[in-house]
Amino acid sequence: MSRLNHILPLACALLLAVIGPMLSPYASDFIVKVMILSIFALSLELLVGMTGLVSLGHAAFYGIGAYATVLASGKDGGSIAMLLPLAMGSAAAYALVVGALSLRTRGVYFIMVTLAFAQMAFFVFHDTKFGGGSDGIYMYIRPALGSIDMDNRYVQFYAVLGSLVFSYGLLALIRRSRFGAALAGIRVNEQRMRAAGFPVYGYKLAAFVLAGALAGLAGFLLASRDGVVNPELLAWHNSGEVLLMIILGGLGHLRGAVIGAVAFTLLKELLSTQAFVGPLADHWQLTLGLAIIAFVALLPKGIVGIASRLSPKAST
Repeated sequence: MSRLNHILPLACALLLAVIGPMLSPYASDFIVKVMILSIFALSLELLVGMTGLVSLGHAAFYGIGAYATVLASGKDGGSIAMLLPLAMGSAAAYALVVGALSLRTRGVYFIMVTLAFAQMAFFVFHDTKFGGGSDGIYMYIRPALGSIDMDNRYVQFYAVLGSLVFSYGLLALIRRSRFGAALAGIRVNEQRMRAAGFPVYGYKLAAFVLAGALAGLAGFLLASRDGVVNPELLAWHNSGEVLLMIILGGLGHLRGAVIGAVAFTLLKELLSTQAFVGPLADHWQLTLGLAIIAFVALLPKGIVGIASRLSPKAST
């Protein structure tokens, strides 16, 4: 079963790679959106599922990565080789500041401090001309690197798919490393890890910064896809939504983060479509909330918990 858990994600990635050119523009754009959100969800899974740090300000790093991409591209555009490291580096730098301070608190205090830092970043972009105010800013020319032009939907599709495979593979390697084992120990019993001589604060800060960098990667891809950013990317409800994704998919499972992103996005799309739910589409927030409550009540271990029920030996 463990081997199957490695094969299935790879098979899904290969399937997407094969069918990419056959997809309609709408289907391709929707899948790209889901893959970007999957990277965003994986970045939070590193904190919540692997380290036990529940953050309600993760959207700040997502938005900073997107804004850094658009602001640095200017009117003449920019190279992926410059904009991608800048987006990830900017998000990681802010994560370093936020983590260095917030990780000195615990529990609900940690949640509130991360939320406060995210709201600070939100208002910096919302209330200043620097970030274009509430209207946001547009990207004149999408990033490119030689023949890799993010304005081409096929290139965009495979660039995002490659980024998702990279993010998933990186976190899978981390889970099986000494660093990942230390994070798992911190999640289970932080006091025991500290007593055993592990530099707990340093491990948590490293995980926080890496999670911020991956969220910045998702922000770069989103800005390259949409060509526009606005302060809502940093809003607290985006942090709440990505947290719902990993809970819906199943905490503690990398594939759960991806499945949760897919399920949440599909639910949101279907419940806001009149052809599917009729007049209820005007109240999709209500029906989405009820659907999430039903999922959590019926599947406390998330969607991946279905496999655990069918096979007790199932693992991530």
